Amino acid sequence: MRSYLDFEKPVAELEAKVEELKAVGARDGAVSITEEVGRLEAKAASALSDIYASLTPWQKTQVARHPQRPHFVDYCADLITEFTPLAGDRAFGEDAAIVAGFGRFRGRSVCVIGQEKGHSTETRLHHNFGMAKPEGYRKAVRLMEMADRFGLPVLAFIDTAGAFPGIEAEERGQAEAIARSTEACLGLGVPNLALVIGEGGSGGAIALATANRVLMMEHAIYGVISPEGAASILWRDQGRAADAATAMKITAQDLLRLGIIDTIVPEATGGAHRGRAAATAAAGQAIASALTEFDGLSPDEIRDRRAVKFLEIGRKL
Repeated sequence: MRSYLDFEKPVAELEAKVEELKAVGARDGAVSITEEVGRLEAKAASALSDIYASLTPWQKTQVARHPQRPHFVDYCADLITEFTPLAGDRAFGEDAAIVAGFGRFRGRSVCVIGQEKGHSTETRLHHNFGMAKPEGYRKAVRLMEMADRFGLPVLAFIDTAGAFPGIEAEERGQAEAIARSTEACLGLGVPNLALVIGEGGSGGAIALATANRVLMMEHAIYGVISPEGAASILWRDQGRAADAATAMKITAQDLLRLGIIDTIVPEATGGAHRGRAAATAAAGQAIASALTEFDGLSPDEIRDRRAVKFLEIGRKL
């Protein structure tokens, strides 16, 4: 069953009428409803297109968090063949919030690291809603170092509200683990690409997104804090999250203009959850295009280009 967001109510009503008419037609084959169904479907598609053509930053935040939006496991299944996940940080344990391993992208061996939120209650609990603990980032570092040793590009899929803020994570060195992961990204002599597929939240995202190229899905968000968190700090009122989302410039369109990201990957009208195949295909094409930019470059040239990219952020505003 399709889940609708609050601002999609007009579309929900039209699509509900379409389903009712189809049910009537199925019960009474003598009644011709084809013309009316076609008219309502066209009206619903037009309404959906109009809504998504002018989404506010807060509405984009809701789309980025949509429960039916494709997650890392979906992108991995569609884009990566022969994927072999590896577990553990060789220091404390396994963290299911970050799924990482090796596979092939269009025939090319790659290291793949993804933050997974989960689709059901069971999987969300298993993956801790995509909020990684220190062992998750240390596992990512372990795999990045292995990829660097064997000359394999690193692909990171970002989708987290932020790193896990629990006491046990702080006891095991959460801040240090995030810093080490960021350092590992900067030191890679192989190209690394990051794709923000849903939420890119705070240090939990930047730990894996310090990449040669940062790509972002059309309706994803990326910022230093959640809109609710910013509203709570700035105005002591989480109810002003919509104001915070606008002020923070967290949409892909704002971030491309500011030079924070490099490419916006288009989604189907209505968001990636309405067209998973189209979204993952577009993501695959964007990744392939970005990877070709680094063919033939030496490790030092790859590091230098990455460093220049981040040093230039904020200098051209």
